[in-house]
Amino acid sequence: MNPKLHVVVRLNLDSAGARIESARITVRGHVTAESVEALYVVAKRANCLMTGLSLLLDLAKARVDPEALERLHGCVSSGQLPAHIDTSQVGCRLSVLDPRQPVPAVVEMALAA
Repeated sequence: MNPKLHVVVRLNLDSAGARIESARITVRGHVTAESVEALYVVAKRANCLMTGLSLLLDLAKARVDPEALERLHGCVSSGQLPAHIDTSQVGCRLSVLDPRQPVPAVVEMALAA
């Protein structure tokens, strides 16, 4: 797995194309306890686009260390990004799509048979 993070932010507009309804932050690479700080910054920038914006952090194709995932779920629970990232502590409607769990080799072999 690539140690660098590759991040794409997609904005979903309403049917008229006049208002941002939500943002999806897709992440690939290895998310560690250190690199999760960069994801907080991206989430903060997206959150500043519009009050009440719904943010989805898509980690389905990333490898995420347990500590980093726990910290992200903490932000989901609290509804805020860490204070050292967002000093104003504006609410953040963040949800996380957890990384896919690898299929155990035994199951893979059974599926192939």
